[in-house]
Amino acid sequence: MTATENQTEEYRQHMEMPWEQFVQSNDDVPAKKAALIERTVTVGRIGLMILACGTGSWRVRDAMNIVARSLGLTCTADIGLMTIEYTCVEGAHSYTQVLSLPSSGVNMTRLNRLEGLVKEIELSNRQWTVPEIHDRLSQIEKEKSSYTAIHQGLAAGLACAAFVFLLGGGPIEMLCSFIGAGIGNFVRRQLIARKMMLLVCVSIAVAVACLCYAGAFYLIHALFQVSGRHEAGYIGAMLFIIPGFPFITSGLDMSKLDMRSGLERLSYAILIILVGTLVGWLMAVIVGLKPENFIAITMSPALLMILRLICSFFGVFGFSIMFNSSVRMASVAGLIGAIANTLRLTLVDHQILAGAAAFLGALMAGLLASIIRRRVGYPRISITIPSIVIMVPGLYLYRAVYNFGMMNVGTSAEWMMKAIQVMVFLPLGLTAARVLTDPKWRHTN
Repeated sequence: MTATENQTEEYRQHMEMPWEQFVQSNDDVPAKKAALIERTVTVGRIGLMILACGTGSWRVRDAMNIVARSLGLTCTADIGLMTIEYTCVEGAHSYTQVLSLPSSGVNMTRLNRLEGLVKEIELSNRQWTVPEIHDRLSQIEKEKSSYTAIHQGLAAGLACAAFVFLLGGGPIEMLCSFIGAGIGNFVRRQLIARKMMLLVCVSIAVAVACLCYAGAFYLIHALFQVSGRHEAGYIGAMLFIIPGFPFITSGLDMSKLDMRSGLERLSYAILIILVGTLVGWLMAVIVGLKPENFIAITMSPALLMILRLICSFFGVFGFSIMFNSSVRMASVAGLIGAIANTLRLTLVDHQILAGAAAFLGALMAGLLASIIRRRVGYPRISITIPSIVIMVPGLYLYRAVYNFGMMNVGTSAEWMMKAIQVMVFLPLGLTAARVLTDPKWRHTN
């Protein structure tokens, strides 16, 4: 190790865990006969890697329990957003570790690989060794993202353009949102790659997205003399920062009484929403954009439903790619989201309350995912949460913060209550679907 590397390690806030130093047994020693410390560390590393993929505490604990049983251990764990405190017991001996992550993110392809490894350890008849398990984990850990920053930018642009149509926008708003969100998320991915802190990434990405939307819109306005009301679509350009994954997993965790993880995830999601929407409000004030209602578009109910199905599919597909899902996994989530979100929007059109429509849409997504996952084998969370992220009321949240900033307190409170109603019912819908279809989930033991 060079002097520069030594200095970097010395001042690193979150020091890297030297997993290889815990592995002492040989390749010919079965994992069940390895030392307690080796087996315990193996359980912890698997749990930490799964936690880093953005999944909830129930899934992390379940994976750790499966591996612990396979290694002849009893495991108990307390899991948060970025930390795991756990103890493994064998007879009268125990070993405890506290592990933490430097940041939180979402990676569905890695989660799929890790869950595949956990199932292989549980179900295969061959004798695993501790070095063999750690080698597999190291291979998974070293795998790079399936998509470049450009791919991620295009995915965000596609998702937000589709999102804008579903909110009531037209071609001009969709085009400008595609440009703004695409460039904004590209910048965000570049900042993340440079290890910039969360709030910096969110703030700069939102500012860039709003500026790019405004630039694209004013250029179109100058060239084609379109109505100034098309500026309202700038909200769509910043919706890629809405933290749907941690928000929805927070509700799922709290439904299983994993309060620590649930509250930490909820706080994390609220922080991102507040920072993102406040920066968006500030940029709107600077550039002169206003969140007005979209210009009404007239079309037949049949055409509207077809376009909603198409845009819901591509919206969910884009968000899934942002979560580093494979193309096939994103397509499955997109199909589920197209049906579930179109159902929700149709119910709203028929004067069903937004909260009830969100519950039924999420319930439909959960039930469809339960049926489909038996055929495709993907982790349930990798196709359920992306399919309902598009239902998160980012427009309501932004209008609540915008009106709060303009001191329109009554209007702000109204929009906030609408947003909270929908956000509460989304995880409840997924929870209800899980209770109906998964006996392991609906029991506490």
